[in-house]
Formats: sequence, structure tokens, C-alpha cells
Amino acid sequence: MFLEELNIVKHQGKQFIKDLTEVVLPDTFRGIPIISNEEVAVKEIIDFCPVDAIDFRNNKLSIDLGKCSFCGDCQHQFSSKIKFTNHYKMATNKRADLIIEQGDKTGIKLDVSAIRKEIRNIFKRSLKLRQVCAGGDNSNELELGACGNVNFDMGRYGIEFTASPRHSDGIVLTGPITKNMAEALEIAYLAIPEPKILILAGTDAISGGIFAESVAVKRDFLEKYPIDLYVPGNPIHPLTFINGVLELTRKKFRR
Repeated sequence: MFLEELNIVKHQGKQFIKDLTEVVLPDTFRGIPIISNEEVAVKEIIDFCPVDAIDFRNNKLSIDLGKCSFCGDCQHQFSSKIKFTNHYKMATNKRADLIIEQGDKTGIKLDVSAIRKEIRNIFKRSLKLRQVCAGGDNSNELELGACGNVNFDMGRYGIEFTASPRHSDGIVLTGPITKNMAEALEIAYLAIPEPKILILAGTDAISGGIFAESVAVKRDFLEKYPIDLYVPGNPIHPLTFINGVLELTRKKFRR
């Protein structure tokens, strides 16, 4: 049996990613965009985006990654102006930091001063999370499930999903929060003992996405409770989620 396992490793190699902080994704991955200084018809670009993620502010064109569906159509249509990079480290604890402006090249980072002290004091070695799908389409849920597979194995850092909110340290919310799920979401959140973490995973959770104006959506839950981490993506990538959670909970973390 042992020799069989050695033969598998010999032929297939190691199936896990050794360092999740240094992975380089293919160029086809759509991460943090870069907006050039190329002169274009601003109104044409703004009107082109179906989710109103593109705007003109401070005399600069901007893309809100909290609204962006990452479809990439703006890049195809305006290739000289917008280019999506393969940079996946784009989770942040400030909603405004998800807005990328023309000329920005610094990436997205967490504001350390805004992280609650109890988060790093208590959850720096172990974090149990309850995932709540509040009307999601199962794409983000699949990616969150992948976070624990043999490739990413976030369990090596003590980060795991639990079945009950009473056994959890926080909520990972996916979906735009439909009216039918609003009460259940709040019940789950209140069942978690203090202190607790709230993470929004994916465009739908952060802004409502394409469902933002729907009468079937009820998002006042987000106005009642503090949000600790925004993880953009449609859907999110496991590396975006894991690196974001690590940076939120741990002082020693390589960017």
C-alpha cells in the first residue's frame, strides 16, 4: 500500500499548493483591473457596463469591484483603456477600497488600523465559519467548498467551515440576500457567540450584483452589523478568499 502511494506521488507530483501566498494564476484570470490614461469616450464606457460598476469620479474613470461581474466585456470593447490583471489578492475590510481608479497601480490591501483587536487576538490560529447562502446561484458556494480541497487546504491554517452557527466564529455570506432568507440569515448571525466575524463573499453579497434593484431582495441586515471583510469576485477565487482571511486574522502574513 505504501509503495502504491509513492508511485502516485512519483507520477502525479504533489497535489497541494505549498504556498498559497505566492501562487501565480494564468493571465486568463480576471483580477484587479488597470485603467490606463488613454483618452476615450467616458460616457460610452460607463453606459456599456450592465451592472453600473464603471463610473467617472474625481475626474478619473473607476471600476467598483464590489459591483463588477468580472465578465471582461469592457476589456474586450475598450482594450486600450481597461485591462484585467491576474492579481487575485483583492480582499479588503473597507468597501471604498474596492473602487479602482484610473492610474491606480498599488493593488488592494486591508487597513490594519480598522481591524478589530479581538479578531487577531482570538482568531489568529483557529477560525470556524458558517457559510450562509442568501439567494446565491451556487457559484461562490462551490468556490468556498474548493477552499478546503486537497489543492488549497485552508484547514492547514485552522480555517474551516462548520455546520452550526453555534459552533462558529463568524458568517461567510453569499448571495444578494433575498427576502425569504433575510430572517434566517439574521437568526444564524445572532446565534454565533461574541466576538464574531462577518465576511461578504462575491459581488452579489457585496452590492447585490445584477439583483441589486430587485424587489425580491432585502439587504437591511448589512446596515445593522459590522462587516469585517469584503471578498470580490463573480464567483470568488479560493486564493482571494484564503489570502483575505489570513491577512484579516494574522499579523505575520506575506503579501
